[in-house]
Amino acid sequence: MKSVVICGSGRFKEEAKDFGEKLKKLGAEVYMPHFYREPQEHWDSLSELDRTCIALGLTHDHFYKIKMADTVFVYNKNGYVGNSTTLEIGYAVALGKPIYALSEDSDEVCRNVLIRDIISSPEALLERLK
Repeated sequence: MKSVVICGSGRFKEEAKDFGEKLKKLGAEVYMPHFYREPQEHWDSLSELDRTCIALGLTHDHFYKIKMADTVFVYNKNGYVGNSTTLEIGYAVALGKPIYALSEDSDEVCRNVLIRDIISSPEALLERLK
């Protein structure tokens, strides 16, 4: 079974986690992003240095997961892709990883051309990866 890394915005973290859990139950190896869990007030109270170190650690952690995975799945509900996910897509392209997404990107044609296919369910993704 191929491994899948999930990329996507923290605004959809619960839905992305559910998607990943369904993939795991179907037998896939899944790498999930580490969504920052503290409330916004906590983040706002951190020093600039602490925010930079946390962001750097989370970014490199997810880049490592992208490198380890066989394929990338962008959980982009309603086509939304943020800055971090855009970076992750670029990194995946540089590594030659196949990229699939939940939705067509509504804002940027350049990201769309990097995505092999739009896939709406964990079952459909695993079927595609066979």
